[in-house]
Amino acid sequence: MKKFEVAGYDMPCVDLAVNVDVFPKPNGGTGINALSWQGGGKVASGMVASARLGAKCAMLGAVGSDDYGQFCIRDFERHGIDVSGMKMRQEETTSLSIVLSDRETNGRSIVYRRGSAQSLRPEELDNEILENCEWFFISHITGVSMEATKRAKNAGAKVIVDADSYSSELMEHIDLIDAFVGSEFFYDVLFHDKNYEENCKKVCEMGPSIVVFTLGAKGCVGYSKEEGFFELPSFDVVVQDTVGAGDVFHGAYVVGLLRGYSAKEAARLATAVSCIKCTRIGGRAGIPDWDTVQKYLKTGEIDYTEIDERVAFYGRKLQL
Repeated sequence: MKKFEVAGYDMPCVDLAVNVDVFPKPNGGTGINALSWQGGGKVASGMVASARLGAKCAMLGAVGSDDYGQFCIRDFERHGIDVSGMKMRQEETTSLSIVLSDRETNGRSIVYRRGSAQSLRPEELDNEILENCEWFFISHITGVSMEATKRAKNAGAKVIVDADSYSSELMEHIDLIDAFVGSEFFYDVLFHDKNYEENCKKVCEMGPSIVVFTLGAKGCVGYSKEEGFFELPSFDVVVQDTVGAGDVFHGAYVVGLLRGYSAKEAARLATAVSCIKCTRIGGRAGIPDWDTVQKYLKTGEIDYTEIDERVAFYGRKLQL
């Protein structure tokens, strides 16, 4: 048996999530409804979703030795994620994003400062993790990410990708991917029509056994070699913030597959987890655990007892 169910590679960052009623006009101002310090990064937040749903997880990547980097590492640990594959670059900085969401449009805007910490070098990759994971989770296939993917794949892992923005490198190496989960933005670059069944099948024929495209509030569509085409609606929830919704979907999706769900069943689970997340600001505070999402799928009710404890925790300060 593999030591880890999911391992991921990313350069984590810190998100300062700020929610307002309406974006102020230039030279104007507005009050803040809620403010929250949370971890960020596509794969990083997806891995937190996997861990919160009960999967045994490990992270590979790098951060700076500043307060933001220490927070990233500590937050993984709080969620039970193995961080032995993470490197802390001394005297370097970690990326910071300020995520502004507004209730008027349910939209979000991001301003960011890139950190100086450099990504892992191939010789720094933790082979024990790469050789002992069932699924390897990435958001791109370039440089060290490509090397890590090949090592994990050669050791028997399956690969899931968060294909958020179009990448020609990813399409060139799509044969390495087992579960391709892309955004509607990626879909719109590949295709110029809404023939989802035919187009999902085309991507599936390129190599992946499962292809899913998330469509925001419209739900998702997908195709698998085992069950063919499927289409699922979103769930009706009161949205506070959509940041991280796609990241969380991916992390939940791979857990569904690990638990023996079909491609369609895993998509329903992931949609529910993502929708619950969107009822609280930030990419991580609203992620439910397994029992909470199962109750929601059965009853339509969200138990916020544990979720709102984390909302309060992240809202107090940058927790080191």
